[in-house]
Amino acid sequence: MASISRQLAQWAAGLRYEDLPAAVVDRAKGVTLQAMASVLIGSQNGPGKQALKMIADEEAGVKKGATLMVDGTLVTKGGAAYANSETALAGGKYDTFRMLTHPNTAIIPAALVAAESVGASGKAFLTGVVTGYEVMERMAAEFIPQTMSQGFHPGPVFGIFGAAVAAAKVMGFNEEQLNSTIALCASLASGNLESARGGGQPLREGAATRSAMLAVQLAQGGYPSADTVLEGEAGFYHAYCGNNRGTLQYSFVGDVKADMASITKNLGKDWMFLETLYRIYYTAGYNIAHIDVPAAICNENNIRNEDVERIEAVVNWMETQYPSPRFPSRREDGEPQIGGTAYFTAYGVVKRGYPVTAGRRIDPKEAPPDVVEMMKRVVIIPSHKMTLFGPRFTIFTKSGKTYTRQSTGREFIWDFDGLAKRISGIANSLPIPAAQYEQIVATCRSMENEARADKLVKLTLKQ
Repeated sequence: MASISRQLAQWAAGLRYEDLPAAVVDRAKGVTLQAMASVLIGSQNGPGKQALKMIADEEAGVKKGATLMVDGTLVTKGGAAYANSETALAGGKYDTFRMLTHPNTAIIPAALVAAESVGASGKAFLTGVVTGYEVMERMAAEFIPQTMSQGFHPGPVFGIFGAAVAAAKVMGFNEEQLNSTIALCASLASGNLESARGGGQPLREGAATRSAMLAVQLAQGGYPSADTVLEGEAGFYHAYCGNNRGTLQYSFVGDVKADMASITKNLGKDWMFLETLYRIYYTAGYNIAHIDVPAAICNENNIRNEDVERIEAVVNWMETQYPSPRFPSRREDGEPQIGGTAYFTAYGVVKRGYPVTAGRRIDPKEAPPDVVEMMKRVVIIPSHKMTLFGPRFTIFTKSGKTYTRQSTGREFIWDFDGLAKRISGIANSLPIPAAQYEQIVATCRSMENEARADKLVKLTLKQ
């Protein structure tokens, strides 16, 4: 049987836009819009500004390359990939796949850099995005907790593959070039946990996206590769997951073995890409349900704040020990903290939602007092049996009535128009006019009709 990288490369090289189901195309448009919104937001805060300035100062004046979104400076393709990815990460409006990866912060910037460099059409861009997502998420799916337990953040470690494959597909690479791209990513992947655990700033998807463009350029030039880079004895899975046999010490639901063959099983038939969730609030992805589901319970049953005695949430155990039970930097099942899971549960009950414009840092002095008071009545209960992002909520009222709802983890998957509506509140807080943002929404919606996908890049610039 062909190696994993060879099977992925064969499938990726042969994939056509016409092969994509309507739901897959719709999701590609949605993750693109989410990333563009995040870039616009992130360009206005500290980390985003820093990334844009650093690359513009270092690389301005190149004759060929790609454009820094929002800033407009022409820089190298690697520089643009890095800065655009960093601003997407800084904006907080990114997607989530199985809690600990955020594919669009790497894949969309890389795909747009590639599209700009070759003048790719909207259809070519969408096909590249889908290809990058499917490869990345299949490679990551069963190994995310295991990778984290090895001291590596799976976001950049797997994100480099998604970014590089998306860019390579947009640029029209053949099977050999795609196989080489994947092999090179195995050598360039990185993203250590310790800096964040020690109070530093982690180097994540931005660096991975820049390295992805290096892999693409090397593969385009004919850099030779080996077919065993992923599952070989000294290969990627051995290095980042501890072994190449699929043996697991950590998993979301207690599995001790992953089937390596499942990475490529039913490629083009079963779309793992469709599991990708939209993280519309600037909080850990596992907190999304804690806002929306209790809010829905209260709205549907007309439960007032003063009616609530306490709230219990039974959650997947890994959602209480971020980022990994082996290297936890915070616990969510202890004393409730402002900005923690109990806080967001209380926010959903009291405020019936959460502002899509709110940033990551919450000033304790500005936390609503009624939310803080309700937070003290929230109990988070970890369980090995609960599905990821699928907590079970029980609201106990003072009258003795209880209201329970089991989240499925799929409540946060919307079609394109549903997503656009949910994040529409950001329009007046961006560095471009609201009408220009609406042009971005319209362009994403009709991307298959665009002659050039990099129209999106131009729409981020001040007119």
